[in-house]
Amino acid sequence: MTRLSRYIGGTVFGSILIALLVVVGLDIISVLLDEIGAIQANYHFSDVLVYMLTKLPSAIYEFIPFASLIGCLFGLGMLANNSEVIVMRAAGVSLLKIVYFVIKACLLFIVMSTIIGEFFSPYLDQLAEGRRDYLRNGESAQDSTAGIWARDGSSFIHINVVFPGGVLFGVSRYQFADDKSLREASFSTRATFNAFDGYWVEENVSITRFTDNQTMVDKQLTRRWMSELTPDVLQLNILTPDALSISSLQRYIEFLEQQNADVASYELAFWRKVLQPLVIVALVLIGISFVFGPLRDSTMGLRVFVGVVLGISFKILQDMLGPFSIVYGFPVFLAVLLPILLCAGIGLYLLKRSG
Repeated sequence: MTRLSRYIGGTVFGSILIALLVVVGLDIISVLLDEIGAIQANYHFSDVLVYMLTKLPSAIYEFIPFASLIGCLFGLGMLANNSEVIVMRAAGVSLLKIVYFVIKACLLFIVMSTIIGEFFSPYLDQLAEGRRDYLRNGESAQDSTAGIWARDGSSFIHINVVFPGGVLFGVSRYQFADDKSLREASFSTRATFNAFDGYWVEENVSITRFTDNQTMVDKQLTRRWMSELTPDVLQLNILTPDALSISSLQRYIEFLEQQNADVASYELAFWRKVLQPLVIVALVLIGISFVFGPLRDSTMGLRVFVGVVLGISFKILQDMLGPFSIVYGFPVFLAVLLPILLCAGIGLYLLKRSG
């Protein structure tokens, strides 16, 4: 039985890996075509390749559920076409045991997905976006079409480029008085965060101070900047909720709840990440059920086509229910869970009929 488990698991694992390579490869080509149009003096084709490679873990994380479905249909379909599944069933191997072997082969992808989403993709996404923005805008003065805006007390801040670990480029700060009048404007080419003491150090600072009758300009090589903005807070601002780690989302949701702010979009991203392992299992279940049920005698091409349709349908349903829950106020947890339960329910029903 151990040899059979390895054989089925190896076939399915290899099929999922091939599907993942194909799907991620198509996504990379799409990104390449988009980025080629943005090539300019300081942003070359080699930089586009670096950007794509840095974003690669995020693409892998995003497409693992879809590839698991396609790979399951493809791998089990090969065994069915070679009549190996019939021989296994005739030898007394139950359908439940085959399902167990297949899901066990998917566990590595579940673990890999969790590790990538929690530890690698948030950091690398910020690095990729920061490097690209730096090459396009660098330390130049404020460009309102790029970078991020943030508020820190009575100050409004624009940052051209944010690198992970607390390195900023092109920092414009506008300090206002209580009567809303502009009191001081400054620009620094670079700022680094001193994690030990909890403050920023600005470099090459140009300061313009506004008084009633005149303005005064001051230049400093370095300046200490005390701020509530930390590298973690800036990461939350520069990355979309779907690109953040589970732990970052949880901390930010708690912070927003303390501020009585809306947390729905971040809760949606949080539950999608937490429940992604169940998404993979549900899609694999429906893939197995189709091989043993409606697609038992179908060609490999039809199985792959059905897998693509099922994956896209699941994604559309998930993307519809998420915003729908935010607009109409029902729990986002249910919006994420319902498509999973629907897929798992259909899969189990078809497996029960096949068994």
